[in-house]
This record gives sequence, C-alpha cells and structure tokens, in this order.
Amino acid sequence: MYVCLCQGITDRQIREAICSGCSSMCELRSRLKVCSDCGKCAGAVEALLAECGGGPGAAHGRPAEGAGPCSVRP
Repeated sequence: MYVCLCQGITDRQIREAICSGCSSMCELRSRLKVCSDCGKCAGAVEALLAECGGGPGAAHGRPAEGAGPCSVRP
C-alpha cells in the first residue's frame, strides 16, 4: 500500500528501512524522503515505526525499550 504519495513510498519500503536500522522519523525522512513534501503521510509513517519496533518516542529519535520484531509482509 502506498503511504507517501508525493514520493511514491510503500509500507513495505518503510518496513524494510526500519528493519535495516532506521529508528526515527528523521532517519526515515533522510533515507526515503517521507514527510518531506505535504506531510499527510506522517501519521501512517509514525504508526509503522511504532508497529515495527520503533515504539513510543521513536518518532522523536528515541528507540523504545524492548522493541518488538519487525515484520515485512510480502
């Protein structure tokens, strides 16, 4: 599913970036350019970050304690 229409970024690409080390919105913005144009995807990107182990505070660059496993769905 497309999450960021401005950049053409899918949830799978975001999950892969999180699994490969991105742990904050800042890192995802730097790597994928999400939330860099209109910003409407911010909520969905934050939710994926939390779901994939970023957890609370990850949107601000703070990894969560005991972060869960990241799942990349085909």
